[in-house]
Amino acid sequence: MTYELRTDESTGDPYLAVGVRGEDVLRDPYLNKGLTFSASERDLLGLRGLLPDQVTTIDEEIERVEGQWELKTTDIGRHIYLNSLMDRNETLFYRFVTTRLAETVPIVYTPTVAQACSHWSRIYRRQRGIYITPDDRGRIAQILRARPVLTPPVVVVTDNERILGIGDQGAGGMGIPIGKLALYTAAAGIHPERCLPVSLDVGTNNAELLHDPLYVGYRHTRLRGAEYDALVDEFVDAVNTVYPGALLQWEDFANRTSFRHLTTHRDRIASFNDDIQGTAAMVVAGLISAHRYLGFPFADQRIVIAGAGSAGHGIFEQVVHAMTVAGADPDTARDQVYVLDSRGLLVDDANLSGMKADMATSRDEVRSWGDVEDPPSLLDVVTRVRPTVLIGVTGQAGLFTEEVVREMGRSAEHPILLPLSNPTSHTEVVPAAALDWTDGRAYIATGSPFAPVTRAGRVHRIGQANNAYVFPGIGLGVTAVRARRVSDAMFLAASVALADATPSQLVELGQLYPDIEDLQRVAGAVALAVAEKAIEEGVADPVEDVATLIEEQRWSPEYLPMRPE
Repeated sequence: MTYELRTDESTGDPYLAVGVRGEDVLRDPYLNKGLTFSASERDLLGLRGLLPDQVTTIDEEIERVEGQWELKTTDIGRHIYLNSLMDRNETLFYRFVTTRLAETVPIVYTPTVAQACSHWSRIYRRQRGIYITPDDRGRIAQILRARPVLTPPVVVVTDNERILGIGDQGAGGMGIPIGKLALYTAAAGIHPERCLPVSLDVGTNNAELLHDPLYVGYRHTRLRGAEYDALVDEFVDAVNTVYPGALLQWEDFANRTSFRHLTTHRDRIASFNDDIQGTAAMVVAGLISAHRYLGFPFADQRIVIAGAGSAGHGIFEQVVHAMTVAGADPDTARDQVYVLDSRGLLVDDANLSGMKADMATSRDEVRSWGDVEDPPSLLDVVTRVRPTVLIGVTGQAGLFTEEVVREMGRSAEHPILLPLSNPTSHTEVVPAAALDWTDGRAYIATGSPFAPVTRAGRVHRIGQANNAYVFPGIGLGVTAVRARRVSDAMFLAASVALADATPSQLVELGQLYPDIEDLQRVAGAVALAVAEKAIEEGVADPVEDVATLIEEQRWSPEYLPMRPE
């Protein structure tokens, strides 16, 4: 590292002992303080003449950032601007983002990050994170050592194959780990120097990228099979060796690889898959909030999940687990959750394998429905099952048709609709339409942000079912107590903490999640619940005061005085 955090022996105040000088200070996005370097710091650090004369405050710098932000006329323009700000001055970037979370989170992450990933090679400006290719086999640990981080770090890794709802983006998928880690810092206070985005750039099957002369990634078709698995295995070994105690988050891997990575490595390194487990925890939290307010038991719900990929399977397992904890018989709980793929309902005699077989409905039950398609369609399932909850993780815009939603509204007094697909253009139903088709009785949460809907004089607030309510707090809780594993029970604890953090007055207005401005409060609550559960389960050592420990771990975007080493 180019600096060390120290404490002044006479005053007890913290400061940074800096081991570089001159332009090297200004080039380091964590050290750079812009015009707020004091006159003495400019002299001591060799900055005299490299900056304009005036010394400003961070609030004055924020005012300048706000003016530049307002000049941007498109979301992608704002995304590029914020990334450039992060690349030159991380403290100022996080100070701006945390004071305007409602405006900046959709720009830093979903939905705008999808657009950034698809144009990555065209908007590329500066390296951030680590790119690992098949040519790096045998030297991954060496590559990681070239990127020192504070410990214990949070590593977010993707192989870029299933980026949000837009598919294989090759090297452009790096936008996802960068965006996720920005929220780890903005929401949970994970120090930015503890955040490491990684792209396993194993090639792409996106022909448009392969033929783009400006494409910045590994210009080969995707690596598959044993060689791919060996590369991932070496990467996990390298993380364990170079960054002991790290938390590893798997992000936007395709169904064919995501479960293998999770099950193979979760006992080797503290790790989780946000698409599988984070999404599921967020869904369960929303359902807990709704059922508490509406006053009927969680264990009695009938739930339909459209989408049998990694997110759908994660939701299925976590919902069944939560229903069982709430008092349902495990087999009964599984029978109350119905999952569809692109062909229709998963039925147990359809020659299914793997996770789809685990989620299948019995043929005997389907026979009792009478005349339905084979396999039953979404409308068939909604008509026969009479669900209380309908969840979409398909990426298919408009899948929840008027007929489907009206049918659900006929059987459920307050249907709960969670069209979670991102970006906005891929949502399964638009909230305004769903409210019209249910006479305003539905509770709706979406993956991307939607404005409130006014219907018949009543304002319905649309909660954003954003994983940012879950994963930053999980990261903070796990790393604070150095948990050695991330368990299913820890995710359920996160769900309950998120539901507890959702004000009942918001649920009354239809909003199943807190305001996005509450991300920092929510992250603290989730972190505490996760850390306590880790200690309870014996995957972390006992701590005398968990709450204090967590707060001591949280970084705030404030400039510290600097002195030369």
